[in-house]
Amino acid sequence: MNISGKSYSAAQQVTNGGNRRIRSFLCFFEKGRAFLATVMLGLPAFSAPVSAETPPVDAVFQPEAVLKLMHLTNDWQKAHPRVKETDRNWERGTWYTGVMAAHKTTRDPRFLDQAMAWGQQHHWQVSPGILGGNRLFCVETWVELYLEKKDPAMIAPTIQWLATPASNSPAGAKIWYRGKGGVYADSLYGAPALAMLAQATGDRKYLAYLHPFWADVSEELFDKDDSLFYRDRSFIGKRSSGGKKIFWSRGNGWVMGGLVRVLEYLPTDDPARGQYVEQFKAMAVAVSNRQPSDGLWRCNLDDPSHFPMPESSGSGFLCYAITWGMNRGILDRITFEPVVRKAWRGLTGVVSSEGQVQYGQLVGDRPTEIKQENTHEYVTGAFLLAASEIYKLGK
Repeated sequence: MNISGKSYSAAQQVTNGGNRRIRSFLCFFEKGRAFLATVMLGLPAFSAPVSAETPPVDAVFQPEAVLKLMHLTNDWQKAHPRVKETDRNWERGTWYTGVMAAHKTTRDPRFLDQAMAWGQQHHWQVSPGILGGNRLFCVETWVELYLEKKDPAMIAPTIQWLATPASNSPAGAKIWYRGKGGVYADSLYGAPALAMLAQATGDRKYLAYLHPFWADVSEELFDKDDSLFYRDRSFIGKRSSGGKKIFWSRGNGWVMGGLVRVLEYLPTDDPARGQYVEQFKAMAVAVSNRQPSDGLWRCNLDDPSHFPMPESSGSGFLCYAITWGMNRGILDRITFEPVVRKAWRGLTGVVSSEGQVQYGQLVGDRPTEIKQENTHEYVTGAFLLAASEIYKLGK
């Protein structure tokens, strides 16, 4: 199985990005930084914008400060739901992957209790969505809870669905993850559920579902020259108003977030593991080379001027994935720590004093305009994922 379509040297280094980088003076960042420094951390506010030359502000990386931010943003989201109470589709499912990551990292029982209550509310059922990949988003939380509680009821509905012949189930269709427009990069964020199930049950048949799924989407959407994913095939060959390729930030965030979560649960002796690692390293280099100096990626990774406002959901996923790789020694710390530090400072800067993670692109499938007040439950989820790895970095 070849999931990357290309070989990459382990010695590849992140360059300065050349003219891909843009420098912007963003008032939203300074307000967020000032809030964190003065109210939460008890430090003086900084008047200068963050840039590649700004020294690290270690306080925002301290575990205590990161935990406070986790609760601040998570509590805000609980008080401001964006979907109906009975929902367990991908938007809320993504939020809860962040809640579980926060629990696993900090062992704070408040996160665990929240995830347990959500699972019990839905009797551990898969998402009612049509698309197979999307149905797995909430399953990730069910399986991670199972790995802690060992209650078979938590994964029984998922196992039953995967074995039931249906157009969106591996037992019923060879390409069970396709939508009307073909495969799409977002769906890969559901893939880790299959690696989790393999670990939970000891049955490697779930890896036999996982590997063709990932390979097929990669074969169709992974750009071998730029080591990034198109959201779907309709974007292949298209160009932005600036003549650049269209690599959607959150779309690539879904992929990188999915990649590291697959690697977390994939057996170390799995023959395909090296190819996932190879693809992950290549993407880490590609997105790092495209990071603006304020730390937050724009909607179109290849053309920051396409929509020049920062975007927090894609940035949250990318910060999470790169920090995950660095924390586990897969990515070189000297090369990637500056990327992580800029990204986290940028993300803390978009959190309002009430805990809203701002500048999060609304539901969509491509780069688009973003407003400061834009957010969603998956935006908070991506922030919690990033925070869970920054918390480890601070230790």
